Amino acid sequence: VQLVASGGGMVQSGDSLTLTCTTSGFTFEHSGINWHRQTPGTDRELLIGIDTSGVTTFYDISIRDRATVSRDDSKSTAYLQLKNLKPEDTAEYYCAARIWTGGSWGNYFGLGTHVTVSN
Repeated sequence: VQLVASGGGMVQSGDSLTLTCTTSGFTFEHSGINWHRQTPGTDRELLIGIDTSGVTTFYDISIRDRATVSRDDSKSTAYLQLKNLKPEDTAEYYCAARIWTGGSWGNYFGLGTHVTVSN
């Protein structure tokens, strides 16, 4: 199982960014995908997810009006679009797949991508 988030970088307040979660090693179309973020010294925060039917669930209301998650099962890839970025969005962003394995569901995290938002 491999997940790699990419697309991060340094942006300014108000900018938009699309993060990409590239995956392999599991049946993507059978797995929900969640996006998390983490800043130094804090716990990883669950932001938003998309299930196998394409239904979005927001877990962090601070991004509700600024985030869109999508998936392309043909490419085993998920996306997180963030609009109107704010300095408090600065964090390492991770995608995670919910995978059925060994008789139970597990969350598999991949490599993150860093987003820095400056004033």
